[in-house]
Formats: sequence, structure tokens, C-alpha cells
Amino acid sequence: MERMELPPRPKLFDFHGVSMTNYFTDNWNNVQNFQARPDDILIATYPKAGTTWVSYILDQLYYDQSSPVCLLDRVPFLELHIPLIPSGIEMLDKLTTTPRLIKTHLPVQFLPKSFWEQKCRVVYVARNAKDNAVSYFHFDRMNMAQPEPGDWNNFLQRFMDGKMVFGSWYDHVTGWWEKKQTNSNIHYMFYEDMIEDTGREMDRLCSFLGLSSSTEDKDRVRERSQFDNMKKNNMVNYSTDFVMDFKISPFMRKGKVGDWKNHFTVAQSEQFDDDYKRKMKNTHLQFRTTI
Repeated sequence: MERMELPPRPKLFDFHGVSMTNYFTDNWNNVQNFQARPDDILIATYPKAGTTWVSYILDQLYYDQSSPVCLLDRVPFLELHIPLIPSGIEMLDKLTTTPRLIKTHLPVQFLPKSFWEQKCRVVYVARNAKDNAVSYFHFDRMNMAQPEPGDWNNFLQRFMDGKMVFGSWYDHVTGWWEKKQTNSNIHYMFYEDMIEDTGREMDRLCSFLGLSSSTEDKDRVRERSQFDNMKKNNMVNYSTDFVMDFKISPFMRKGKVGDWKNHFTVAQSEQFDDDYKRKMKNTHLQFRTTI
């Protein structure tokens, strides 16, 4: 796609207690009034936690892949509203697949109420904070629709302070975790578990969704959804997205657990761990930073 001209990078601002940019708030009334259907499947994540991976797995499990269609079009981004392209709501209104697969990064308190009223199934994916921060940093470097990331040290401090698009990682993962404790329609997955055993986690996902895919189908999906295969697939790797500059960094960079060790200094890691313990002390939610 020929690169279109974007306005300057957006600025963060406080939106009902959560840091956001106008690309996710300009269509707010339409987002909040969105009418979910009972068979909709929502893929919810904090940014850079495995959204595309799980979206692609679900897309393959549900739909025939004989005619390649870009994942961006098959799994619309609910709250996205960027000039020059259809909004997430507009794309969902035109979507003909059933069930609809819908992507969101909204914290749990911002989710349109119709998803709860219709008892939609939600697949939430969480990734450990250190790897999530590193991935988010490189994402902001190459995504012109994100705020300027600055250097790694300042970015990491912002991450710890929750001054990120879609707010605090800590609030996001714990908010959805707490909601899961009282809502059986939420399937909470961990990126690290997916890396460790994709087949096992796919089986759990199919069980949650009531899908009875054959072993052959699951093997095919698992093979196609391996990181290196997705990275080469132009229908999945976001290379068609005009807001992303692959000369700076690919959208799919490494897909590993523990890459944070290549970015954090010892001092940064210790400071981060101390801050993490304070913020996560009141939850039973636990993450692995290595496997």
C-alpha cells in the first residue's frame, strides 16, 4: 500500500483516569453504544501481549483460509478511529462472518455494556510486564499512530507510571483478572503458556469456545501460527498497515519470553521489580518472566 500522510504523532491525555490518544476516543459514543451479538468473540489484551497471535489462531479455527484476506479486515479493532481508513465500528458493521471476531485493548471498565448483556465470550491474553514493556517500546518506535516513545529509560519509567496508551499494564491485567473471577465467559490466557506449549493452550481455547476441531486441523493451525511463519505472512504481519514503518522495526519482532534481559540494566530491573511487588501485592495473579 502506498504510504498515506498521517497527522503528527498523537499526544497522551487523561481520559476518565486512563491515558489515551484521540485515535481511540474520537469515536467514543459509537464504541460505547456498539451492539454486540451473543455469538461475538472478543479478543482483549493490553497492547503487545499476543493479540495478533490469538486473533490469527481463532481466525483459522473458525474460517476457511482458501482465499487470503488480511487479518486486519477479518478481526476489526473495535475502538480504532484513524482518519483515512474505516473505523473499527464501520468495519464491524460490514463484517459478514459469524461469529464475529473482535479485537480490543480497552481496560475492563471501558468495555461497551452490550458485551456483558449479551454474555459474549471473551479471550483475554496477558504477557509478563517486562517483556510487554520491551515489545511496546519497539512498537511505539515504528508505529506513527502512537506517541513518540523517547529513549528506553524514559519509556520504561512511563510504563511503570502507567502513562501509556490504554493506561497502566498493572490495572489492565488485574482488572480483567478480577472480572474473570465472577464471569465464566472470560478465558484468561498467558503469553508465556502459549510459547511453552501452543497445542495445549489451543486445546484449552477450543474447549472454552466449544470448538471440536480435528487433530489435523489443530496441527495445521499450530504450524501456520508459529511466530516465524506469521512474521513472513503479509496477511498477518501488518506490512500492509500504512501507519507502521518497518524500516525502524518489524511489527513482529522476536516473539520470545525473556527478551527483556537484552534491554533492562541491572539497576532498571531491580527498580522495576520493587515497583512491581508494590503494585501487584494484592493480587493472586502471577507471571513468568522466563520459561
